[in-house]
Amino acid sequence: MGVKPLGDRVLVEVLEAEEVTKGGIVLPDTAKEKPQQAKVVSVGKGKVSDDGTVIPPEVKEGDVVLFGKYSGTELKVDERNLLMLREEDILGIIG
Repeated sequence: MGVKPLGDRVLVEVLEAEEVTKGGIVLPDTAKEKPQQAKVVSVGKGKVSDDGTVIPPEVKEGDVVLFGKYSGTELKVDERNLLMLREEDILGIIG
């Protein structure tokens, strides 16, 4: 892969939204909500505090995370839909 996050940024692969409801109704693309779950692909070294120490990120590669609906910058690398987020945009780790 050609992208490595810097600082407190995290590169994630967005997981696709559900296409079928629990009742079995198939949703068209226009009716789907924007996905908010992603798998962490790569993590930066961490945030630098005011005194110069590096605070390591809480997430690691392979974690499935929940992020804000309109967070981050969308990227397409090697035919994969990726999203570059700041660690503060991540709401939590799933599982």
